[in-house]
Amino acid sequence: MLEEVERWLTRRSWSSADRPLNRLTDARAADPHRTSVSVVLPALNEEATVGAIVTTIRRELMEKVRLVDELVVIDSGSTDATAAVARAAGARVVHRDAILPRIPAVPGKGEVLWRSLLVTSGEIVCFIDADLKDFSADFVSGTVGPLLTDPTVQFVKAMYDRPFGDSAGLGDTAGQGGRVTELVARPLLNLHWPQLAGFVQPLGGEYAVRRSLLERLPFPVGYGVELGLLVDALHTVGLDALGQVDVGVRRHRHQDGQALGRMAAAIYRTAQLRLSRGHLVRPALTQFERGAEGFVPRTHAVDTEERPPMREIEEYVERWAA
Repeated sequence: MLEEVERWLTRRSWSSADRPLNRLTDARAADPHRTSVSVVLPALNEEATVGAIVTTIRRELMEKVRLVDELVVIDSGSTDATAAVARAAGARVVHRDAILPRIPAVPGKGEVLWRSLLVTSGEIVCFIDADLKDFSADFVSGTVGPLLTDPTVQFVKAMYDRPFGDSAGLGDTAGQGGRVTELVARPLLNLHWPQLAGFVQPLGGEYAVRRSLLERLPFPVGYGVELGLLVDALHTVGLDALGQVDVGVRRHRHQDGQALGRMAAAIYRTAQLRLSRGHLVRPALTQFERGAEGFVPRTHAVDTEERPPMREIEEYVERWAA
């Protein structure tokens, strides 16, 4: 590990307990405009978990204390009751297709995160995945904490244990979650962006960023969004403006092997695009499923499109100029 990264780990890695809620609310009260917080949950068919997450954030961070200003669920085309459950729990729900309709939406998590900038107003934007189980408000307060208390910090990722086990948390194997992180993202970062080798969960979906930085970054539309934002943030504001906070344990629904393969391909593609803007590899992945007559090939497109920095979008510029 680079000496620069070792120093960074001692200066820019914290625990959520390092900044108690009263310290964060005091920081907010001192400068409420520059420290306004929006929480965004991208959601696709998450009726089983989204309600509990919304309820926890509202109760702990909007009612007991005033840390979060707005809580928005962006529904990216759910076919279950995700939107109704989120709304009943107290979130504002916006459908992906209702945001910036002049640009047709494409499937993908990054697409939803990019569009969320147009329907939120916080100077700090905190993204939280909607499939988390046993959710703790520390995921929000922990990641926004450094941004509220240190003006030099721009981008904060959550770090946590990711046990791999059943949905009830029984038979967990510590440290075995995040398979794509260990097999794809971490090797890529260590080899090509060694300054980012200190991030424990580089692909984690829980992070908080200053709007002034987010609006300057391109967004890969699919699974590569977390790696893309992290790499581009490094090049835009430098390592010392990035940080991470330990928030404990993250439990969520695990993907099957083929879904992980598609995720890995998209992440590799995102990295490759940043390594070379010239000739690109074929953006497709063929996987195999056993059928009645043997193995059947299924070819999937690998997410290749990226959305431009939001400050280049006319509607966004007009909204913030008003």
